Amino acid sequence: MKLLLISNSTMPGEPYLDYPKNEIKKLLCEKSVTAVFIPYAAVTFSFDLYCEKVEERFAEVGHHIVGIHTFKNPAKAIQEAEAIVVGGGNTWQLVRMLHDQKLMNPIRERVMNGIPYIGWSAGSNVACPTLRTTNDMPIIDPKGFECTGLIPFQINPHYLDANPEGHGGETREQRIEEFLEINPDLYVTGLREGTMFKLENKRLELIGSRQCRIFRKGEKPIELSAGDDFNFLL
Repeated sequence: MKLLLISNSTMPGEPYLDYPKNEIKKLLCEKSVTAVFIPYAAVTFSFDLYCEKVEERFAEVGHHIVGIHTFKNPAKAIQEAEAIVVGGGNTWQLVRMLHDQKLMNPIRERVMNGIPYIGWSAGSNVACPTLRTTNDMPIIDPKGFECTGLIPFQINPHYLDANPEGHGGETREQRIEEFLEINPDLYVTGLREGTMFKLENKRLELIGSRQCRIFRKGEKPIELSAGDDFNFLL
């Protein structure tokens, strides 16, 4: 498989998808690719507008996208795709639409057979076994929490170590501990902003200058950096 699972789309002061664009280019290689883009996580803006934003950055590195909502048969679009790209937004909305369109299995099959998969934020969540480590508000019934299961561990994108000053609610770590209490057999990775996972040639690596925090029930969380071995998660 060839996966690029990105924590967030944009760093402060940078254009949209600017920091991961070179890794996107590397994953897709030199020959121009037109990927099927899934904009279903967009809620407060249109799918067409979302596609315009993503196409601008992909074109900058020699590749292109076409929105899955423009196809009469979304499942066939996935079956014929050169690559699959899933954008961020609301994970619950994204999963609901993927279930409504019956796309989870077609995506899994195509990616398991070797076409590249790129996702950020919610798009990284749906590469996991379940959506249940998203940060997003459950604005819609997803009709099932199961996702594509391209990786056997969970990602918590936008991971933060502590709450903002003056906020008295649970920290992200406490929320993850709750998840692990109910799901003791899964690893959860706190993927900080500005970082991403790349899986290629059966090797999982972290890209970015920040560490990744790894959680497992009954074990003290550990911090790993780019260059460390992450294959135990697989």
